[in-house]
Amino acid sequence: MNKPRTLIVGAGIAGLALAKALLDRGVPVDVVERRPEGGGTAGAGLYLPANAVRALRHLGVDGSVAGVARPVERQRLQDHRGRPLTEFAVSRIWGEVGPCLAVTRGELHGALLAAVGDDVIRRHVEVGTVYEDGTVTFTDGDRRRYDLVVGADGIDSTVRRSLFGGPAPRFLGQLCWRFVAQGDAAAGLTDWTARLGGGGRTFLTVRLGGDRVYCYADVNSADPAAPAGDWRGLFADFGGPVPGLLDQGAGAHFAALRESEHTVWVRGRVVLVGDAAHAFSPSMAQGGAMALEDAEVLADVLDAEADVPAALAAFQARRAGRVGWVVGQNHRRDRARNLPVPLRDLTLRLLGERMFRSNHAPLLARP
Repeated sequence: MNKPRTLIVGAGIAGLALAKALLDRGVPVDVVERRPEGGGTAGAGLYLPANAVRALRHLGVDGSVAGVARPVERQRLQDHRGRPLTEFAVSRIWGEVGPCLAVTRGELHGALLAAVGDDVIRRHVEVGTVYEDGTVTFTDGDRRRYDLVVGADGIDSTVRRSLFGGPAPRFLGQLCWRFVAQGDAAAGLTDWTARLGGGGRTFLTVRLGGDRVYCYADVNSADPAAPAGDWRGLFADFGGPVPGLLDQGAGAHFAALRESEHTVWVRGRVVLVGDAAHAFSPSMAQGGAMALEDAEVLADVLDAEADVPAALAAFQARRAGRVGWVVGQNHRRDRARNLPVPLRDLTLRLLGERMFRSNHAPLLARP
């Protein structure tokens, strides 16, 4: 394999997964992270669909992740009162691809960090300017040249802004809150359950290891700012376990959901991966999966092609269609949830499993 001296900007999931893949191939890697601690957003959980778990297996970290994760065997959609709309085993969606898992973002990040080792990461280091030839200036005045520079620095990527330009990620018209609940409020909750209300409101629970459950709530909004008052009042009419879970949601992490409109991820010796390249709606739960697949594919194309710009062009060509499919299916699913409530509920009762299988069909193949 060609062994290009590589800089990875960002020590999140995408950056660490790529570092693991490259280090395993003997590629010299520097990872820089502007934060003192990289990784997980507080209160953030992850549903890892089978293609994400397959990528972890390819990276050799599936065992350590499975040790802290909980299997997800079924998906359920209900109305806001808990009345069933559709339910199916995830194996009917993913077949032989593998299991689906639930884990906190911090646990996944910790498993990747343990696999890479903290000694390859330089923290409190921020990139200033990136050039097509692999030259990078840092905000402390340092300047270095690399054979390959990878922007894995998230939706507000400095690498993308410095070199690629283009439109900033656009607001999707959705606000979300996420937190982890535990104790009696989580008792009896299993697997993955989405409860759908009117006005584009969703309250999702995903069972984690121990007595914990990841809670994710979102609502349509024309304004990206957090609404005045206690957000939990937006879900006051939801039944079942939701009121008890909301009691633990006072400190939930808030975000206005955004989507990348930029579709060029390669310039010379520089490439974007993960959210820096393609942030999108969480409707398909494919953000982490696409980041992990990026790491797998980028390492593979560098294995196959000694010329870095040619390898990066192959990466863009190989990933564009798959990522584009996910973006399109996200939009389709978001439109479906915004149908008039009686039509939405009838559609899910009649076609729910079929829709999920169609959404994911191309993702059963290796990336």
